[in-house]
Amino acid sequence: MHTENKLPELSQLIRAWLIQMTTTAGSGHLTSALSATDVMVGLMFGGVFQADVKRFSYPNNDRLIFSKGHAAPLLYALYAAAGRVPRRELMTLRTFSSRLEGHPTTRFPMTEVPTGSLGQGLSIALGEAIALQTDRLTARVYCLLGDSELAEGSVWEAIQLAGHRHQSNLVAIVDVNGLGQSGPTMYGHNALQIAKRAQAFGWRTAVIDGHNFHDIHHAFTHALTVKDQPFMVVARTIKGKGVTSIEGKHGWHGRALSAADARTALHALGPVDAKLRGAITQPAKRKPIVPARTVVPDCRYKIGTSISPRLAIGQSLVRLAKRYPQMIVLDGEVKNSTHTDRFEKKAPRRFIEGYIAEQNMAGMSTGLARRGKLPVVATFGAFLTRAYDQLRMASYARTHEVYIGTHAGVHIGEDGGSQMALQDISLFRSLELSVVLYPSDAMSAERLLERAIRADHLVYLRVTRGDLPVIYSPTTRFKIGGSHILRQSKNDRLTIVAAGVTVHEALKAADRLGKKGIYVRVIDLYSIKPIDVVTLKAAVKDTRHLLVVEDHYPEGGVAEAVRTALRKDSGCVTSLAVRKTPRSGTPTELLSYEGIDADAIISASKMILK
Repeated sequence: MHTENKLPELSQLIRAWLIQMTTTAGSGHLTSALSATDVMVGLMFGGVFQADVKRFSYPNNDRLIFSKGHAAPLLYALYAAAGRVPRRELMTLRTFSSRLEGHPTTRFPMTEVPTGSLGQGLSIALGEAIALQTDRLTARVYCLLGDSELAEGSVWEAIQLAGHRHQSNLVAIVDVNGLGQSGPTMYGHNALQIAKRAQAFGWRTAVIDGHNFHDIHHAFTHALTVKDQPFMVVARTIKGKGVTSIEGKHGWHGRALSAADARTALHALGPVDAKLRGAITQPAKRKPIVPARTVVPDCRYKIGTSISPRLAIGQSLVRLAKRYPQMIVLDGEVKNSTHTDRFEKKAPRRFIEGYIAEQNMAGMSTGLARRGKLPVVATFGAFLTRAYDQLRMASYARTHEVYIGTHAGVHIGEDGGSQMALQDISLFRSLELSVVLYPSDAMSAERLLERAIRADHLVYLRVTRGDLPVIYSPTTRFKIGGSHILRQSKNDRLTIVAAGVTVHEALKAADRLGKKGIYVRVIDLYSIKPIDVVTLKAAVKDTRHLLVVEDHYPEGGVAEAVRTALRKDSGCVTSLAVRKTPRSGTPTELLSYEGIDADAIISASKMILK
C-alpha cells in the first residue's frame, strides 16, 4: 500500500467521507479538513508514520497530534482508512452519544490529547517528544498546525525551545491554506515566510505543495534523516480542496454543504473505492528504558524550627527523585527561587528548563504526562495564571500533573503585587477533577507533595515563600480531602478556618483570645479541593460561627469553597481576605494592611461573638 499511485485514491475516499460526515452532521469544519487531507494521507500511509494501530498505547508508536483540532473529521477519517473506525460510525460525527466530537477528545481512543483551543498542540508534542527521548525510544511526534494559529505566542514558545533543545524527533506540519475563520491569515499563502521564521529558531524546513504526493513523500523522508534539529513541513494548500465550488473561498470555515451541494460535490469527485484501506508501517520493537524505583529515607523537621515551605518542597523533590523515576521537573526560569535547582543538580536529565514561557511549559507537562511521565511544574503561583487555557485543556485530558505555585499571597512582601499569587486558588478550583493543597509549614509541604505525586489528575500545591515555624510532627498524617484541628476545647465559641500562612496568624489569635477566656477552634484546611465537609459541619454544629482567613482574594478562594461545601449553613461564614490593592512592604505590614493578621482575627472574632 505504500505506493504513491494508491495515495490519491485514498485521499479521494477520505474526501468523500468528509463531505458525507459533515453534511450528515449539519456542521463541522469541512474546508479545514479538506486542505490537509493529502499531506496527512501522505504521512500516515506513505510508509513514514510508524505505529501499531491495534495497540495505540504501544510505547514506540509514532504520535500524531492535531493542534488544528477543528480538522477533527480528518483525524477520524484517517483512522477509518486505517481500519480502526467503521464507516458507519463516521456518520455519527458531532452527535451526543458519539466518540467523534466536534474537536478531538480522549473519548476517541486514537486522540493523544484534547485539542481545539488553538496554539497548544506543538507544546504538547514537544513534551511527548522529550518523554520519548528520555525513555530512549526511536518514535517521533508529528503535529499538524493550521497557519492561522501561528499567530499564537505559545506556538513560538514551543518552536523556540524545540530549536534550542535540538529536538530532532519532533516534526511540525503547517497547513498553509491561507484562510482563517474570518479572513486571510497573517501570511496568506506565503509559506516561505513561515519557513524562514522557523529556520531562525533552529528548525530545518521543507516548503512543499501540500497536494503533490511526490513533494509530501520527499519532505517526510527527508525529516527522518535530520539528526540534530526539529523539522517543519510547510505545506501550501487550498482550503476546501476537492470541492470546486468552495475551494479557496471565504465564508466556508466551519460550514457544511447542503444535501444537494454534497451530492454535486460527490459526483464531481468521481467514483471512489469504498473498500480501499491504507496500511500503517509497524514500529520497531523497543521498550522504554526506565530506572528502577529506590526506597528513600523519610524526611523529618523539628517542631518550632523555622523553614520556608518552598525550600522544603525543593529538598523533597531531591529526596523523591529515586523513588519516582518517572518524575520530570519543569521550571520557568525561577529555579533558584522555587529551589528546583536542587533537583536539576541531582537528576539533570529529568529537569527541563522551560524559561519564561509558562504556556509552553504547561503544554509540555501535558505531553509528558500523556507519555507516562510524572511532570512536576514549578514557578511563581501568579505566573501560572498565564497558562490557564493550557490547564483547562489538561483537565479534559485527565492527565496527572503536579503544579507548584510559590510566592503565594501578600506574605511574599517587598516584591509587590505583580509577583503575588492572589487568584491562583480560584484558577485551580475551577478545573474539573483538580486537587488544591495548601501546606502551612515544611512538614506539611513535604507530606502533601508526596500525596500530590500519588494522586490523579491535576494537583496544585500553593506554597509560601517565607520562613514559617514547623507545627507538625513527622508522624502527622495528611490526606487529600482532609484537615487538621489545631486548637479545640469543649468551650469553643467560634471556629477559625485558615490555610497556609494564615494558620500561624490564627494560632496566635487563638492563644491570645484564650488568655482572655475566649476559646476558639482552629482548623488548618490544607486540602481546599476536595474539602473536609465533615469537619466543617461539625465545627458549625459545635460553635455556630466560622471565621475564614485567607491570603487570597475572596472571589473563588477558601471562604467561597467553605460556603459552597456547607450549602444551607453557608450564612454562618465570615470572611477575612485580601481586599485592597497590594503594595510593597514587609510580610507583617502587608498581612496587617489587608486585615488578615492575628490582630484582625481577634477583632473579627470579638465582633462575631458580640
